Amino acid sequence: MDGTTTGTARLERLVGVLRCPVCEAVLAPGERSLRCPSGHAFDVARQGYVSLLTGAAPGANADTAAMVTARAAFLDAGHYAPLSAALARLAGELSPPDAVSLDVGGGTGHHHARVLDALPRAFGLTLDLSKHALRRAARAHPRMGAAAGDIWRGLPVRTAAVDLLLNVFAPRNGPEFRRVLAPGGALLVVTPEPGHLAELREARGLLSIDPAKDERLRRTLAEHFEQRHTEALEFPLALTADEATALVAMGPSAHHATKAPAAPATVSAAFRLSVHRPR
Repeated sequence: MDGTTTGTARLERLVGVLRCPVCEAVLAPGERSLRCPSGHAFDVARQGYVSLLTGAAPGANADTAAMVTARAAFLDAGHYAPLSAALARLAGELSPPDAVSLDVGGGTGHHHARVLDALPRAFGLTLDLSKHALRRAARAHPRMGAAAGDIWRGLPVRTAAVDLLLNVFAPRNGPEFRRVLAPGGALLVVTPEPGHLAELREARGLLSIDPAKDERLRRTLAEHFEQRHTEALEFPLALTADEATALVAMGPSAHHATKAPAAPATVSAAFRLSVHRPR
């Protein structure tokens, strides 16, 4: 079975979650494509994901092939395994085993796959702008589909169709998140704490993290969500010089590095996980 066939089969199981990004009608599976009653068609790529973008592709904000390669190498090495485990634990507490999960800005689907492992009958959809990331997300888990979608143009997801929405280091659109969540659904957000990668930021001349980031998150979501739970997660990362380089290269900080690579070191990972319920 090739990637397209496998990807189409996974997307067919999620077709009740998706909607046409042009007219907002329901989508139905076609021959290696998804179609709405008005005739809008969206091809499933050979690698198994479908593009539900409209108009000019917003490629400037999408992760490049190099960034995705670096991220995959870093995550697959298990460096952020405690974060994946925390997400899976919270997902198991928040959602039924047969939930529909949505990861907005989910990249390669690495964390989402661990969440689906914790929900044995759940199906998940990973949305991202990067075709390079989606090629990996389409193969990340047998119960995960992958689609290109733009959070600011409206999510290509039906209203109240999602039980669990993941948002890990990604932009947040409060009104759209509220729209797609079912009654009783939950939004699970991960943001970096001010001390996240502090040693690496200093050594490489990277931008610092805004200490008011958590407060800005609450303000962004306050109109549509109520924060119900928050917890901190910190752990050390023992990195080689190559792994430190991959960590920098996998995110937007790669564009701001001003110093030569640091020697192998222990780096602090520090995250804030928060749970939000729709108002």
